[in-house]
Amino acid sequence: MKLVKVKRLRDFDWPLPKYKTDGAAGMDIQAFVETGSLTLKPMERKLVPTGFAVEIPAGYEIQIRPRSGLALKQGVSMVNAPGTIDSDYRGEIGVILINLGNSDFELRHGARIAQMVLAPVTRCKWIETEDLEETRRGDGGFGSTGN
Repeated sequence: MKLVKVKRLRDFDWPLPKYKTDGAAGMDIQAFVETGSLTLKPMERKLVPTGFAVEIPAGYEIQIRPRSGLALKQGVSMVNAPGTIDSDYRGEIGVILINLGNSDFELRHGARIAQMVLAPVTRCKWIETEDLEETRRGDGGFGSTGN
């Protein structure tokens, strides 16, 4: 298990992200809404604070992913899914939520809004070439392999 430093930013009793089950890939994170709640109108998006910052080890990233239950039941998801938190970022983790539903959505302080996954990063170095290796698929994309 990789150790990652985390810092509570405003409320020192604020719950840290945690895995809900032994097999969970992602940790649930909660909305830190100082006013108690905020409203997302249909098709509105807002950056929602989480109340914590992290020190991600070099060679890793944190991916922020939507919660499937929130998407299914409320129509609320993330605009940039998955969101990437780079290892050199030290600010508060924020989640860009969007209400894809037909009615206003009230987000309360402490509501679980997303999941975060610690993932290794593989970096590359480009090798410029005039030719790429041929494959059966070739340059077919955007549905070219069937439904």
